[in-house]
Amino acid sequence: MLKENEIRNSKITVEQNIALLTDIGRLLTKSKFFQKINCPSCDSDKYINRFDKNGFHYVTCENCSTFFINPRPTPEILESFYRESLNYAFWNSNIFPKSEEKRLQKIFIPRISNLIKMIEKYKINKNAILEVGGGFGTFCSELAKRNIFKKIVVVEPVHELAETCKKRGLFVLEDPIEKVHFKDNDKFDVIVSFEVIEHLFSPQDFISSISSFLNENGLLIITCPNGSGFDIEILRTESDSVDHEHLNYFNPKSIKHLFEKNKLEILEIITPGELDAELVRNKVLSNKINLNSQPFLKKVLIDEWDLLGEKFQQFLIDNKLSSNMWVVAKKIC
Repeated sequence: MLKENEIRNSKITVEQNIALLTDIGRLLTKSKFFQKINCPSCDSDKYINRFDKNGFHYVTCENCSTFFINPRPTPEILESFYRESLNYAFWNSNIFPKSEEKRLQKIFIPRISNLIKMIEKYKINKNAILEVGGGFGTFCSELAKRNIFKKIVVVEPVHELAETCKKRGLFVLEDPIEKVHFKDNDKFDVIVSFEVIEHLFSPQDFISSISSFLNENGLLIITCPNGSGFDIEILRTESDSVDHEHLNYFNPKSIKHLFEKNKLEILEIITPGELDAELVRNKVLSNKINLNSQPFLKKVLIDEWDLLGEKFQQFLIDNKLSSNMWVVAKKIC
């Protein structure tokens, strides 16, 4: 099982938090320009208040249970925010390099293995793949070594991360996918996007753009938080997944609706995340929450952790209750 400290170094948390809080402060100075929206999944205008955190207001859609930040930064504010983000620059220069080998072994190689299985399972061509949100470039760099695809393209709008991808020899487009234009109407057999859709003002525009770049019967794989997953449901405002960057928290039902209205057929939805139980346990051990009113969870996560912890996490995975979600879809002809 993946462990939290394998991908997050606690020794650099203080410095990162300074960058993080600076980013939050910068974003909140623009709060008077934030915009109210309908549900980013089903477009319903009926929602209820959920909670507030760090100056941001979260609501839950009464129709599909997606929860989301509302009002939210506009696309223009977000573009400027990510371009100037101190936190992303810190991740690029500190956290990613120091944890890359562990992330490669624990996250990216398994991702590539899963991708290969999906391609074989659904009989997908392997001419061209696009990654939207290439980050540090680890996924596509490792993928390039396998010589699976003839063409690999990365879209990464954050300048520091785009530069890192370029230094790895990757072909990079430094724009949001909604602003990208490919020469000669190029299309892709596979498009992947890991932990991006939750950051966006308009997931609808994002999915619509991606769909337009897919070949007929092309494969789309997206990962994002599962808003109805265990650690998010239990921790609420204490969840590290609930932050100023994550505007949208879909669930298996609501993201299916979003895909289908963009002519994408859902092939499967899984929640393979391995950290839920440990994340909640660590919050209890650090006195951020207590489980005094939940003796069952206290037994599983604290008192009998060595015996029950991994079994409980596997239960969450098997029943689509982990807070990390994979969505696999095919473009409908």
